[in-house]
Amino acid sequence: MTSHFTVAHWCVLVAAMLPWVCAGIAKSGTFGKPRREGGYDNHNPRAWAAAQTDWRARANAAQANSFEALPFFIGAVVIAHQLHAPQMRLDVLAFLFVVTRLIYIFMYLADLATARSLAWTVALGLNIAILFSGT
Repeated sequence: MTSHFTVAHWCVLVAAMLPWVCAGIAKSGTFGKPRREGGYDNHNPRAWAAAQTDWRARANAAQANSFEALPFFIGAVVIAHQLHAPQMRLDVLAFLFVVTRLIYIFMYLADLATARSLAWTVALGLNIAILFSGT
């Protein structure tokens, strides 16, 4: 039996990178600025992030939510594989989850709260579908 990375496995990797993408967005343009002028403070990064406003604060919140969504997604993919879910179905659902999470992040950055909540709900539904795709 040969083992290979499925599309769903690759989606786990991409989903695991999303929090760091959000963190990079929150910090973008601040690395060259002195701390006293609002530049990124690597000595106290959590306090720096907590002091941000507007799109930087929303990017930081999207980072936190992306970390929060990750364990359920990873677990759902692993369980679906263990239950021998049809691979094509699992791959499509996992891909749609990642796309929906990207839409969620974009809606968060754009301050489109209702659309963001809708994307969050769709992603949750996809995650539940992944979990039960092997039954």
